Amino acid sequence: MKSIRTSILTVALSGLVSISCTSSGLSARSTELDSVSYAFGINIGQSLSNVKIKGLNVDAISKGISDVLSKDGENAKMTNEESIAVIEAFFKKVQEETLTRNLKAGDEFLEKNKGEEGVITTESGLQYKVITAGTGPKPADTDEVEVNYRGTLLSGDEFDSSYERGQPAKFKLNQVIKGWTEGLQLVNEGSKVQFWIPSELAYGEQGGGPIEPNSTLIFEIELLKVNKASEDAAAK
Repeated sequence: MKSIRTSILTVALSGLVSISCTSSGLSARSTELDSVSYAFGINIGQSLSNVKIKGLNVDAISKGISDVLSKDGENAKMTNEESIAVIEAFFKKVQEETLTRNLKAGDEFLEKNKGEEGVITTESGLQYKVITAGTGPKPADTDEVEVNYRGTLLSGDEFDSSYERGQPAKFKLNQVIKGWTEGLQLVNEGSKVQFWIPSELAYGEQGGGPIEPNSTLIFEIELLKVNKASEDAAAK
């Protein structure tokens, strides 16, 4: 919420209100100020597009800016504090709706998916399917693993892929999301698996980047190599 307030309110309100020019200066620099004004519009528009709110009323945005800039803000229908409260209330509502929608979609998907051929559901709610069974060792949570993977949302949109980067990922198994930590310990080196990970075993209510809060995630993973931790490292 704080970053949204910074990008929209600080740039769109505080920054613009602080600008002043004399009438003679405006006359002498009208072309330059037109360019600067348009640049501010681009900046504000970009800030608004980054928060991805559909259906914003551009005329109302323009009116708000105009009211703040005219007569030292006397025409503004809200105080700065009131505008912040309105925006925060809106984003709180959107957040709650997103949490509920994604949790419901994930639960419905997983309920249906658990009946699919070859899908195993663990006690935690993780679902997985072995596509190709490997014969190497199974990793412990303290081991380092080397994997190729592709992550998608329920919509099918891809949000991450080691294939796209052109090289496998390496990490300790206890340093990733719970669904990976649990799931990869169930399969052998050389395996190719698919995971369906409920939000509580992924990024939960926080989400991150293109992953909305309470999102169920799908991963296709190749467990290429298991690097066993030394006894000292495993004990830490």
